[in-house]
Parts: sequence; structure tokens; C-alpha cells
Amino acid sequence: MSGDDVIKAHVKALKEGTERARGLAQTLLDVPYGDGQGEKLDAYIPSTKSLDLPLVIYIHGGYWQFLSKEESGFMAVPLMDKGVVVVAVGYDIAPKGNMDLMVSQVRKSVVSVVQQYSHISGLYLCGHSAGAHLTAMVLSTDWSQYSITPQIKGAFLVSGIYDLLPILSTYVNEPLKMTEDVALRNSPSTLVPQLKLSSSDCQIVVAVAQNDSPEFRKQSQDYFKALQASGLKVTMEDVPNTDHFDIIERLVDGEYHLTKLLLKMMGKS
Repeated sequence: MSGDDVIKAHVKALKEGTERARGLAQTLLDVPYGDGQGEKLDAYIPSTKSLDLPLVIYIHGGYWQFLSKEESGFMAVPLMDKGVVVVAVGYDIAPKGNMDLMVSQVRKSVVSVVQQYSHISGLYLCGHSAGAHLTAMVLSTDWSQYSITPQIKGAFLVSGIYDLLPILSTYVNEPLKMTEDVALRNSPSTLVPQLKLSSSDCQIVVAVAQNDSPEFRKQSQDYFKALQASGLKVTMEDVPNTDHFDIIERLVDGEYHLTKLLLKMMGKS
């Protein structure tokens, strides 16, 4: 398959999973978390009388320039049966949004979710690729600038990018137009001390696909080692027989290794 065909197949898989989730769950779509046109989220709510539910916020990938929340509800398919709320967050991808804006939007979305769902039993984050980068930036937030401090119990960082400097000279940066300063202040690899201050109680899983590119694998391994060296609660998952795309697509399956790991983290296995 050509690169374009791989991307098309990925979008199709995520979209099909999301359509399945929308057929199974009670949904609240296009819920605003800010004033911006792109600042909306979708909630997938299991049918249960219990209020004491864990909630997972999913932050989509797409190199910060494609995909949206419209293809991001797929992981609700196996999680709803276990009584887990899934929230898919939208943000302004490039060229409309720049890196500083995207980071501030996902942080704002987490604050909004905590305010709207104050009764949840635990807050968890999951992000893929560029979404894993944005999730790591959420974990590295100085919450003193916000109205509340979210208590994030766990985070799954799946095939992420944690040092933005290597992408400055690539095609990925063309719509982003990042300078070195922007890349540095938005690189989770430089913010480990802040993550330790903000998210020391968070269980972090750094997951990488067996067939991810060498750069993705190196970035995941380096970031895992940096978190581990800081004494954080972090584990590394090198997921066999997966590539950069199906490592996340397979979260539609309740028997998939990462799905089971996420449910176990939430006490729902």
C-alpha cells in the first residue's frame, strides 16, 4: 500500500469504530469546552445507573494536521460494557491552529471535563501519535494557572512524539510553522520536572508499536527512560505485531492487549 492508502485505511478503521460506538452508546456530541469553533468534545456514556464511573479522555493523532473527534470514539466500543465514559476531544489542527493553541486547547478540555463530570471515580487520558504528545503536555501542565487541578489517575501514551526538534526540518512542520522556541517549549522531553510536580501520582504507560519507525521507537524509549529516572510511575509496552496505525485501531477490541491493560488500570478487568 502507498502512504496515502495506509492513511485512508487508518481513517476508515477509526471512522467505522466510531460509528459502531455511536450506535451503542448514549452520546453527547459537539459539547463546547471553550468559545472557539473547534473547541468541542463528544461524550460516549454507558447505560448504567451508577454515577461512580471512570472516564477516559482520548486525544486523536494525525500529525497535528488531520483527523478530528469525528473519528475518535472507537475505543468506547469495548469500554462501554465495562461502565467507562469515553470523551473524544476536538482541537484546531494546523494550519488553522498552531502548536501553542492546540496544547492550550487540550488542557482547557481536561479542565472542562472535570468540571462537567465531577462525580467520576477516576480520570484517565489516552493519546495516539500527535495525540500522545498532547497528552504528555497535559500531564506536564502547571495547573496553578487554571481554576482546578485535575487528578489524573492514569495515562496511555501510544506511539508518541516527545521531542519536537527533529520534525522542524520535515514536511510535518510546513503547516505548523514551528520555530525552535515553539518546539522546545512544547516538547514533553524538556518538561519532565514539571510533569513530576503536576502528575506524580499518575500511572503512565508509554506504548510503542513493534513496527513503528526507528524515530518513533527511539522517542518512546527515551521518554520512558527520562520518566523512569525521575522516579515516576511509568511502564513501557512494546506491542508485538503492530504498526503505527493498528496499535491504536485495535482498541476497538476488548481482547486487545492495550484495552485489557487500560481496563486493569481502571479496576474494570
